[in-house]
Order: sequence, then structure tokens, then C-alpha cells
Amino acid sequence: MPTDQPLHDIPPDITAKTVPETLAALGVDPQTGLANADVEARRKENGYNEVADKKERPFLQFLGKFWGLSAWMLEAIMVLSAVLGKMPDLIVVSALLVVNAVVGFTQEHRAAGVVETLRKRLQVSARVLRGSVWTVIPSRELVPGDILRVRPGDIVPADVKLLDGQVSVDESALTGESKDADKDPGGILSSGSLVRRGEGNGVVLLTGSKTFFGRTTELVREAKPKLHIEAVVAKVVWWLLLVVGVLLAVVAALSLSRGVPLLTIVPLLLILLMSAIPVALPVMFAVSMAFGSKELAKRGVLVTRLSATEDAATMDVLCVDKTGTITLNQLAVTGVIPLKAGEADVLWAGALASQAANQDPIDLAFLKAAADRHLQDGRPAVTPVSFSPFDAKNRRTEAVVEQGGQRLRLMKGAVETIAQACALTPPEIAALQERVGESALKGYRTLAVAQGPEKGPLVLTGLVTLYDPPRPDAKELISQLRGLGVSVKMLTGDALAVANETARGVGLLNIRLMSDLKAAGDPARHGRMDLLADADGFAQVYPEDKYIVVQHLQAGGHVTGMTGDGVNDAPALRQAEVGIAVSSATDVAKGAASVVLTEPGLTNIVALVEQGRTIYQRILTWIINKISRGLLKASFVAIAFVITGQFVVSALAMLLLVFVLDFSTIALATDRVRPSPKPETWAIGGFIRVAVILGLAMLFETLFLLWIGWSRFGLAANPDALCTFSFLTLLYFSVFSSVSQRERRWFGATLPSKPFMASLAAGALAGTLLTYMGIPGLPALPGWQTPALALCSMICCLGLNDAVKVLMIKEKA
Repeated sequence: MPTDQPLHDIPPDITAKTVPETLAALGVDPQTGLANADVEARRKENGYNEVADKKERPFLQFLGKFWGLSAWMLEAIMVLSAVLGKMPDLIVVSALLVVNAVVGFTQEHRAAGVVETLRKRLQVSARVLRGSVWTVIPSRELVPGDILRVRPGDIVPADVKLLDGQVSVDESALTGESKDADKDPGGILSSGSLVRRGEGNGVVLLTGSKTFFGRTTELVREAKPKLHIEAVVAKVVWWLLLVVGVLLAVVAALSLSRGVPLLTIVPLLLILLMSAIPVALPVMFAVSMAFGSKELAKRGVLVTRLSATEDAATMDVLCVDKTGTITLNQLAVTGVIPLKAGEADVLWAGALASQAANQDPIDLAFLKAAADRHLQDGRPAVTPVSFSPFDAKNRRTEAVVEQGGQRLRLMKGAVETIAQACALTPPEIAALQERVGESALKGYRTLAVAQGPEKGPLVLTGLVTLYDPPRPDAKELISQLRGLGVSVKMLTGDALAVANETARGVGLLNIRLMSDLKAAGDPARHGRMDLLADADGFAQVYPEDKYIVVQHLQAGGHVTGMTGDGVNDAPALRQAEVGIAVSSATDVAKGAASVVLTEPGLTNIVALVEQGRTIYQRILTWIINKISRGLLKASFVAIAFVITGQFVVSALAMLLLVFVLDFSTIALATDRVRPSPKPETWAIGGFIRVAVILGLAMLFETLFLLWIGWSRFGLAANPDALCTFSFLTLLYFSVFSSVSQRERRWFGATLPSKPFMASLAAGALAGTLLTYMGIPGLPALPGWQTPALALCSMICCLGLNDAVKVLMIKEKA
């Protein structure tokens, strides 16, 4: 069949044509698929199979940075500065408003770039036949005329006409209809629909924006999720605002009573109030999550929801599939037990009941064993008639083939299932189970093979044993997860004996039957009773049983992670706090999960847990910083005003301080942090108390230094020098307290990251240099006072306060 027909000649009503007419119009042979040269020509004509997203204009995004609570406060200060005729203040505040917008826009744009990179790496895949070879490619590379294989769990990546087989598809995302639609040969599978049952080959009709619904299927979503920690921070900030608001109300009342014009103090009060507002919080969250996701991507973990790294920090139980996670997922035939046929005939029948296009590990093991033994040689040619793939309910594959003018039915699957299909008696089934038990003691999985006439009875011809060896690093990685406080539970559909043999090899000693857990009934009836506490896993688990396991774990108070790969795993992946699609997962499983692994095994999950806890610690450091510094600045100004009768720091100086420090701490997102050895919790009341005590300690120390400057250095007679003295005191205390508070142990236990130290150093240097630039109201201090203030601040923060921090955290633990 010719394959060089130009596609613009394809009639617009191609969807209404018969299968032969469609293939002729598309110029493709369904037995061989398109040639590579033909694919390139069609791609040049039709482009990639994708729909361009409508993105918000960057200029409008930038303008949005001038709208919001922090921006409104700055703009109000600008208006007041203009009214009062303070042009230097107006110029500096205007510049800071623009800098705030530029920094926020730049950092969020970079974070969005990380999400876009993940979106490109994690795409819907497609099985296509090209040049007579089945391959798996990203769906964006499909072109009209490609021969495509669809299976349960696939997201249909383009508009496709079914050539053979029968499938049921879920089109609810496209049409709103909740009922699955059954498709026969000649039926149209719309791009974006989900294959629920059945399988078959189809031909791609339309791609990209030309598809009927004109939408691209994608797996990465929710770039700006609502995080648990945001709710915690919001509560903390409101309490901080309340405390600062009360202090400022007292200052305002005292000012009026002392005859200070209200209009002159409003800018300072606004700035102090703004200092309690997390100006850099949105940027800090976006950068932290995006930076963490980028680091995970380097280690083979693709995050489809940025909130997943946060959830991983609190995960304390991980349920994992045996196959591909604990084992290598490299099934091999280890032996054949002939019953009513020779070994070669048993293996050949099992191979005929397999299909290479599905890339199923069991099918591939049978096909490889048959090829290695050259079982095709000397046998009559075989023509496939039909094939029914493995299904979790029927637990078997079935094929009808034509050989030598006769049609044969062949079947392979679970021993009990095949035995029942062959109408064996209970004693015969029991005898077979004894043989299965013997193989299970070696860790072997046993399948039965049967064959017979298409319409006649089946004969169980023999048993075939397969082995999937444990991954060499599985035991060590399970030990690592346990060391991180994460309990690992193995789930497998294998018999109990097989499961026990595999589990013992990796240190999981107590495997139970899934039926035991089902017998416990609804987990809601047991409250927070942990029914799975002593179990290291379950055998004879169906995919839909995973949802029950997650429910029981959550009812027991656990934050649960769940791995999965199939369409029936999707509910469990959505229910779990951390849904993890393994590297071989179907598109539906990847779409339901919050994390997708690109490599097999548990290595990447260890990285996910550690990175999640690292991000948690960075944000916790930011919270401690915000509380302690917010209390320090507002209380220092208020108490100093009560004592001295004047404002010891100007509105302009305080504004500079707020921005220099808030945006330097964005670099916390890149700081070098030691992950916690146990799961994190959102109950951070103990750390809030630490932050309050540290804030009060710094308040006492800064007021003591102010008293020395007031009484010994003549600051009482020089208001401008007093302002500079107070500005530098608050600046240096904030910088050195950030160095101390980034560590839960002594500040020198780990070295900060270079970007974090550089940002703090730049902030301290910029603040110091500002006092030498002749800014009105902020003159330079005598040469020795500035380094003396820096030294005193360092001793207080990295000495006295660091000791207080360590003692309080030890006491909390």
C-alpha cells in the first residue's frame, strides 16, 4: 500500500469512512506501519501532536506585582511622602516598589519555567508500529497514519479509528457523560479519552489542534497548589499582625499625647505594619517548591503537583508494589512442568497466548523463552484470530489462533483460574496447588497453560514457573526508609508463600493475606486503631484492594504513600497523600499520581522523602525568622519611643531594612539543609515558642546596645546618628540571627549554601554602604562604631541566642 500520499488530499469526512477506505486515504499498511521517512514528511506538514497553551502576557503578569497588600502599603507611603514633601523618601520608596515587582516576577517566572520543563519531560506515551517494529514514543511525535496500540489505562493521545479489538473508553472529561462508551472496529476514540477495558490497534486520524476536541493531554498540572504550610504561616502572620498592631496603636496614642503630628508618623507605622506582612512569602514558596522539584528531576523523580514534596515530608508509611519496586521486573521462565503435553508444547501454547505489542512482562517472558528455544521451527504457520489481555478480574490471557486449517483456543494465567476453566475437580486442583506451593518456597511464581478447540473443552497441558529476582539494593533502601521513620509495606498479587519468600530477602518478615484486612470491614468503624501496625505487607492483593489499604492506614492516623502502575491503581493513588506512579505506569496512573518515577526501584523514593523534609526545614527556618524579626523590629521601635520620647529609626531606614532582609532570605530556598531523621508534622507550636523567645532575647540585647549608644556615645543629642545606629543594629541582628536560625543544632553544624551566604552578605554590605551615601537622615557613624555593632550582634546571635535555641529545641524534643 502506498505511503507517500499527501495528507492535504484526505477528505474532511474521513471519520465516516470504512476502515479500508480510511487506511487507503491515509496511505498506511496496518501490518507494517509508517516508514521513518514518511513520518518526517507528515510531521513537516502537520506539526507535532500538541496544542499551544494560551499563556498570560508577561507584561500583564509584571503589572500584577503592583497590586496587592504589600504594594498598596508602599504606594500609600509614596503618596504620604509626596504630600509631606519628602522627595528622597518618595524616590527610594518608588525604587523599592519597582525592585519588589522585578524580583517577584523574575523568581516566579523561573519557578514556572521549572514546571514547564517537567511538563515537557512527563508526557503521555504511545505504542506505535513503525517499519514493522513496535516502539514506545512520546505522544507529541504522532502523525496521521500512525498505527497505534491502546490498552487499559492509556490516555488516547490523538483522534484514532479503531482497526481491531473492542474497547470501553471514558469520555467524561470531553463530553461530560459519565457512562463508558463501547467502541468496535471502525469506532472513533477521541483524543483525551481514557481506555477502561479491552485493547486493540487503531490508526491516527487527526493530531494537535485538528482533533475534534482540540486539546492536549498532559500529566503535569496544578502549578500553584494550596499548601498545608501556607495555612500554618497565614495563622502565624495574623497573630504577628495583631501583636504589631497593638504595639503600634500604643505608639500612635502616645505620639498624639506628646503632640507629635499624626501625619508624620503614619509612614513609619505603615512600614512597621508591613514588616509583619510576608512580602516575599509567595516568591519563597514558589522558589522552594520549584527548586526542590528541579533537584528531584535530576534524580529521576518528576513531580506532577508541586505540593507533593511538602506531603512527602510528613509521610510515615509507604506501600510499594513488589514487582518492579522491590524486584527487578525482569521475569524469566525458570522451568516447565508438563502434565498432558511435552515441555516445548506447553511453552509454545503459553507463547501463543501472549502478545509482544502489550510489552507485558509475563507475555515477554514466554515469548523470549519460546524464541530462545526456537520453538517456531518446524511448526505450521500460525495466524492470530483474537486476543484477550490479562485482566485483574479474570486473571488470565486468552488467544484464538488458526493453525493448519484449525482454530485453537489457548489460555494462560493463575493456576486456580485455568484449572476451573478446564473443569478440574477439587482434588485435582488441590494436587496442583501442592506443586505450586513447592515452587513458591523457592520464590517462583507459577502459571498454568491450557489449550483446546475454539468451541471445545480446554485441557490443562502444564505449569510454567517464573522468577523475578529482588533488586540488589532493595534491602538496603528499605532499611534507609525505616531509618527515616517511614514504614514500608509490600503489596503483591502473588500467593502468600511466594510473597513471603521475596519479602524475607529484603527484611520484611510479616506478610499477611489481603482477605484478613478485608474481614476487618469499614476502617471508619475502628477509629484511629491501627490494624496494619504489625504487618509488613499483604499477598493476594487485587489492584482495587490498594484503596482499602490506604483507607485503613489513614484511619490509623498515618500519612500514606502508595506506588502504582495500572488503571485500577488510580483511586488509591488519588486517595494517598503521596501517590507515586512507578516508571512502567500507565498514563491514567501517572495522571492520578502526584509523583512519577523515571527509574525502577526505591532509590528515587528515598530522594523524594529527603527532599521533602529539606524543603520543610527551609520554610520552617523562614517562619522562625519572620516571627523573631517581626517582634524585634516592632517592639524595638515601640519601646524605644516610650523610653526616649522619639522615633529611633526613620520610615525610610525601616523600609530599606524590610526589603534588604526579606528578599535576601528568598535564598533560603537554596540553603544546604540536613533532612530530619523522622517524619515532619504541621504542629509547630514548639518552634513558634522558640521564635518568640529568640525575638524577645534580641529585643533585650538591642535595647541594651541602644542604651549604651544613648548614654555613652551622645546619640541623644544627634537624632540622625541615632537613626543610623538603630538601623545598623537591627540590620546586623537580623543577618546573624538568620545564620543561627537556619540550623536546629549549633549554627556551625552545617555550612550554609553559597547563594544563601552571598545574599546575606550582600544585604549586610548594601545596608552598611547606604549609611555612607549621604542619604538624608542616615549619616555614617564614626569609623569604629559600625564594626563594633557588627561584632556585638554576632556575639549575641551566634553565641548567647544560639545556645538558647539549642537548649529549647532539645527540651522540645
